[in-house]
Amino acid sequence: MREVGFVLTLAFFVGASILMAVQTGFCKDIVGVIVVDMQGDFTTLKNGALAVNGTDKAFVERVQKATEALKQKGCTIFATQDWHPKDHISFFTNHEGKKPFEAIQIEGRTQVLWPPHCVQETDNAALLLDKSLFAAVVKKGQDKKYDSYSGFQDDGGKQTEMAKILKESGIKELIVYGIATDYCVKATAIDAAKEGFKVTVIENLCRGVAPETSAKAIQEMKDKGITVKQEL
Repeated sequence: MREVGFVLTLAFFVGASILMAVQTGFCKDIVGVIVVDMQGDFTTLKNGALAVNGTDKAFVERVQKATEALKQKGCTIFATQDWHPKDHISFFTNHEGKKPFEAIQIEGRTQVLWPPHCVQETDNAALLLDKSLFAAVVKKGQDKKYDSYSGFQDDGGKQTEMAKILKESGIKELIVYGIATDYCVKATAIDAAKEGFKVTVIENLCRGVAPETSAKAIQEMKDKGITVKQEL
């Protein structure tokens, strides 16, 4: 009878553990998080050169707390970080006579020109979240010839180490959020899906450059099979 009681007790706890995993939607070891470009230059909090609306102290703190909670649930946390040289091709200041936000053609591809931002080793290129949260930080946009919205590759097709790190870590599913919905979040999420990961984007932990392009980005991600949730 003691053996039967032990087996029943064990079955109860195993069943309860599975139920909890299903209810919370998170499973240890296989779920990773990519926090996209939470850097000073993209926030109003730091008066960034390319600050996105709604990126104030409250937003940054919300992202910090959500990321801490996900780590406590057993998720492995990763980050992307824009990390440009001073002579980067996307900076309007490196194109004579051009203005911020103009779009030009370079070798058959469209390049949006931005104010200089996230320049290597500058204060506003730093990540705003507690760095101890991250298992790895993947820098992007380091090649002066190519922009890099995605955390997986630049516009020239050169891969970052992101896919390799995730697969070596045993990650199967990804939660993605950060800045900006319509650029780096979208590109990172879509490339993650292409790499075979099951991807969920958390909308209220993202901020976009413009409402119209953000709405279009959300639909593009959904069309690629990416799940978009309003909140965790």
